[in-house]
Amino acid sequence: MARGAVTKAAPEGCVRLTLVLGGARSGKSRYAESVVAALPPPWIYVATAAAGDAEMAERIAAHRVRRGALWQTVEAPHDLASALDAAAAGAVLIDCVTLWLSNRILAGADIDAETGRLEAALDRRAGQVVLVSNEVGFAIVPDNALARRFRDLQGRLNQRLAARAGRVVLVVAGLPMMVKEPQGQAR
Repeated sequence: MARGAVTKAAPEGCVRLTLVLGGARSGKSRYAESVVAALPPPWIYVATAAAGDAEMAERIAAHRVRRGALWQTVEAPHDLASALDAAAAGAVLIDCVTLWLSNRILAGADIDAETGRLEAALDRRAGQVVLVSNEVGFAIVPDNALARRFRDLQGRLNQRLAARAGRVVLVVAGLPMMVKEPQGQAR
């Protein structure tokens, strides 16, 4: 956590920030949705994907159908910190940090500054937030500079988010594995 940052406490027994990691098609989004849906509504889904082609539009539509009408969707492919600040009271699911990072890299943004803005917004948020992010470090070393830069930045971003999260879950083949839990809770 940044020096001087004010962190608001979550209600008794709740984890204020959860990071859900996993590979592509691992079940991480479905798991994250179940975590938020176990909390009282309203539920806010902050979407970072943009439908750049028909296949991506189909994926986005499938996610919306799966979530149902109780979810409020906020589109935020670039300004995640402002979307988080503007979100109404309720649990927030950000899906996913990986697409947001990719969007910001391709826009030429200062990633360290953008990450700092996101961390500050997370610190200001009183309610629960669940972040979804890809674990990209298990793959081979990419063959081009942009892909290597992305992989390195994603790994660093995941480390920063995991350090401030009260709970970190790795989803593999649809199975959640607790990597970090609040002190005093059994594994």
